[in-house]
Amino acid sequence: MSETDPRETAAELFRQAYEFQANGDYQQAIECYSRSITAYPTAEAHTFRGWAYSFLGDYERAIAECFEAIKLDPEFGNPYNDIGAYLIEQGKWDDAIPWFEKAMVAKRYEARCYPHFNLGRVYEHKNDWRKAKECYAAAYAIDQRYLAALAGMRRQLARLN
Repeated sequence: MSETDPRETAAELFRQAYEFQANGDYQQAIECYSRSITAYPTAEAHTFRGWAYSFLGDYERAIAECFEAIKLDPEFGNPYNDIGAYLIEQGKWDDAIPWFEKAMVAKRYEARCYPHFNLGRVYEHKNDWRKAKECYAAAYAIDQRYLAALAGMRRQLARLN
């Protein structure tokens, strides 16, 4: 009788959790992410469990999950960006800035356009149109399919004219 690799079990539970989350069943997603973490803790599972908590409006737990993710893998960019996004949701715009800056330089991060875009949101909120435009332009340069960044850039250009 062979033992199942805990990483494989965790990966399967993570996949199930992601499907639940994609279908809007956040409580079931949280349960599967929790079981995945029990089987084999990863920064991804903590970050995504935090994301599920955020959909329920529980930003404190979402942020706590991101801190756990950072402890496991400080080079993973997602939790830094997510902390910043959750702080924005709480109206803590200035507190979000360093988190987006950390996400931008994280070594392991595939969605690099998001922290630039989110930092643009902060500067737009602060009425700093030039910095907002620069951030949106950077996000769009990274991913030209990211139309929200293009819209943000154009909005700031219109304000500057």
